[in-house]
Amino acid sequence: MINQPQHSILKTENLSVGYSSKKVKQVIASNINIELKHGELVGLIGANGIGKSTLLRTITNVQNPLSGSILLNQKEIHQYHSFDLAKVMSLVLTEPIASKNLSVFEVVALGRQPYTNWIGNLSQSDLHQIENALKQTNIEDLKHKKCYELSDGQLQKVMIARALAQDTDLIVLDEPTTHLDMYHKAYILKLLQKLAKDTGKTILFSSHEIDLAIQLCDTLIVMTNNNVVSGQPCQLIQANVFENLFPKDLIAFDEKTGTFRVKK
Repeated sequence: MINQPQHSILKTENLSVGYSSKKVKQVIASNINIELKHGELVGLIGANGIGKSTLLRTITNVQNPLSGSILLNQKEIHQYHSFDLAKVMSLVLTEPIASKNLSVFEVVALGRQPYTNWIGNLSQSDLHQIENALKQTNIEDLKHKKCYELSDGQLQKVMIARALAQDTDLIVLDEPTTHLDMYHKAYILKLLQKLAKDTGKTILFSSHEIDLAIQLCDTLIVMTNNNVVSGQPCQLIQANVFENLFPKDLIAFDEKTGTFRVKK
């Protein structure tokens, strides 16, 4: 494990996210003050349609905030040039790979684009990063396979390996366990937990797997209709934050087990 002092990788100050046009401004969430520390696994959770993807798109500079600021390594995120931002933050989206005819090695190698020269030649350093990423995600034996030959779980590991090869301080994943069965959901999240600890990178992911996130994450960001709060899972349980995630007529949160149950 890499032991480094914890410092702020990403911080928001009075952030407001949503959509605006000439006629109207639609606020999804406001007064968001969160801080992601070095080497943490951070889960972003909330009910469907609450605005998790909007928040992720905003803090990754895909869309503009309505107000407030986003600091990445203590620098305003909008001040980064796109190439410089790609050396600090990598993004794994739910969209499928553009060409599944690429090999696993070729997809992972795409993570080195911010560093390669204009014709894309891979240096020995690039090759080392790619091989290390394949090893860290346990897919060395798949590197010559085409992506169309892979299962959904294997493909997700390839995308995580590409982000690792990009060698950024922060890795952001939007719903990395979508379309996976229960075993592979747990496998992917356990892998992310191990990677955060072993590499010292900060890993932020959004998920509907709330029970798993409570068990595995160092920090949780919880979105409700009223606010956005963050903290260690045990702190949030003590503050009864999870009681407000879902309507109480059907779903209840059990503080003793840290899980949700259906009311009888």
